[in-house]
Amino acid sequence: MGRDGKITIKDIAEMAGVSKTTVSFFLNGKIDKMSPETRTKIQEIIQETNYRPNIAARTLNQKKTNLIGVIIGDITNTFSNKIVKGIEDTARKRGYQTLIGNSAYDPEMESSYVSRMLTLGADGFIIQPTTGFHETSQIILGERKPFVYFDSKVYEDDAYWVKTDNYTATYHAIEKLIQKGYKNFLMIGADPSRLSTRIERSSGFTDCITGNGLQFKNLEIRDGAIDKEEVEKFVRENMDTEQPTLVYVPNCWALPEVYRALQPLKDNIPEKLGIIGFDNVEWAEFSYPKISTIVQPAYEEGQKAAEILIDQIEETNEEKIHQTLKCSVNWSESTL
Repeated sequence: MGRDGKITIKDIAEMAGVSKTTVSFFLNGKIDKMSPETRTKIQEIIQETNYRPNIAARTLNQKKTNLIGVIIGDITNTFSNKIVKGIEDTARKRGYQTLIGNSAYDPEMESSYVSRMLTLGADGFIIQPTTGFHETSQIILGERKPFVYFDSKVYEDDAYWVKTDNYTATYHAIEKLIQKGYKNFLMIGADPSRLSTRIERSSGFTDCITGNGLQFKNLEIRDGAIDKEEVEKFVRENMDTEQPTLVYVPNCWALPEVYRALQPLKDNIPEKLGIIGFDNVEWAEFSYPKISTIVQPAYEEGQKAAEILIDQIEETNEEKIHQTLKCSVNWSESTL
């Protein structure tokens, strides 16, 4: 037995009258060349002794663990929940399990999760990367592990990614709202430079407006720290008394808070004040008035990310390494 009194592979080997290598092969599923008698004997001893292998130790010796590391920027929102569900459902069907980490968009936390998951033997990673992910990506590449970006396209020629058409979807939605009669535009969102997704959404908004000869104003809010009075004041001071004003909220987590801040102006919706955001479909459906939202196919994005990664792990090369999925728009009562 080991120093802690637990049964070891050596003990199992001695009881079964075989080598430690044979027991290790059995535990790792390499039994093709093992006789039925040997397999039965080892299995019976394992059951009798209630032996439990040291997973961490085994992963150091295994080339493949069927574990996938998944690192999410913010696990608390509905979009992320659907992404994870899509990943897990697909992974499970293919015989893989997932390890989930929430980075809170912190590069150091992101790197820490990667290191720990590598220690556990993760075969590959699905990552919603921060803009500081490049250094961590080199560590993964050094370990020869594949990884797939989702939601945020990192502009590397050899990167694998799946994302949604944030720029195009935003551009077309705003263009339609211009045609509906909105002429004055306000954007209330977090610092776009932290994620490529935010850059695409803000660029789709600004490019459409300036391309149509119109103007906009922007209020930048801090992640998780929305000042409702500041939001209401910003909108109230910049509403056009003669032409309809549209408020665009590109961050799904910010949409409910911005909407609550604008409750004193609710009677102006949608004729004088329109609101459109991203995702948060369930909440938007139960708000009053119901909110128009640009909707990402989150579950499908998770499925596709898992398919691309497993394709790389198993080297089947059937999936396209760059995939962009189309968003839809759920038009509702908050816009004309």
